[in-house]
Amino acid sequence: MKKHVAIVGATGAVGQEMIKVLLERNFPYQTLRLFASKQSAGKKLTIHNQNFIVEEFHDHCLNNIDIVFGATDALVAKDIAKQTKLNHALFIDNSSAFRLDEDVPLIIPEVNSSDFLTHQGIIANPNCATIIALTALQPLHAYANIQRLIVSTYQAVSGAGIYGIQELQQQIENIAHQHPIQIQHFPCQIAYNLIPQIGSFHDSGYSEEEIKLEKESKKILHDPSLLVNCTCVRVPVIRSHSESIYVEFKQPIDVHTAKQLLQQGNGVRFIDQNDNTKYPTPLDTSNQDYIYVGRIRKDPNPCVHALSLWCCGDQLRKGAATNAIQIAELSL
Repeated sequence: MKKHVAIVGATGAVGQEMIKVLLERNFPYQTLRLFASKQSAGKKLTIHNQNFIVEEFHDHCLNNIDIVFGATDALVAKDIAKQTKLNHALFIDNSSAFRLDEDVPLIIPEVNSSDFLTHQGIIANPNCATIIALTALQPLHAYANIQRLIVSTYQAVSGAGIYGIQELQQQIENIAHQHPIQIQHFPCQIAYNLIPQIGSFHDSGYSEEEIKLEKESKKILHDPSLLVNCTCVRVPVIRSHSESIYVEFKQPIDVHTAKQLLQQGNGVRFIDQNDNTKYPTPLDTSNQDYIYVGRIRKDPNPCVHALSLWCCGDQLRKGAATNAIQIAELSL
């Protein structure tokens, strides 16, 4: 049955990717309406040779809509939720507004699709770094049960939206022409630099992004005892996040078995390091939906069931837009 679909925040980086993915996956919509702020109303978007006109998001604009995708901040997401509740629509939200609410499922279809059955009108899309990590780890978790994660992320500037991309490009251009650097959207210069901060710091010393990965992983895997320690770093890469993951398991698992599991994993593409020059990179994974995994290594400590691995994924697609569309496909 075809659905009446809306995207709120359609002019942003994630919103435009949602439109692309809906079209690419032939999602069965009857109507597709695009909403954004008053400033964007009337704007024309041309995606895959189809033209769309953006409407202003306001009260009652979501009447007669079956599925609403949110690509906005948490404040706007709460306004969307009020409208979708009144209209008995399904709201799939990409913001952090509802991710840790007990009555809102937090879903990665390759990992916990059965949680879809528990939704009460709202489903939260996890943080991009969480999606990339757990999609990569799911085949291994199903075999040996994850006990502990130590994750370092290397996150592209597009994770901060269109303005993050523009700031990196402008800083590179300014440096090339020996012009002053302007810093607006990041804590410090991002061009030719690394920034070990994504989001504000909590009293614990961990950043918002690090806390998201910890808490969301526990919720998605239904394991409050899961041990997670994370360091999130912004890097001068346009697109696709990378992650170095050390994972301890409750049961034994060796490298050979891990490789076999990843080769068969859903949503995963395993890159075997058999010639010492093959491993995932951000450029490899941009503009597609697989999470690439490689550099599998066994912990040299014989007393620990642990592996190290490297993975990369497009955070605008599988890390946001594609994951949201996959969630909607569970309703068909």
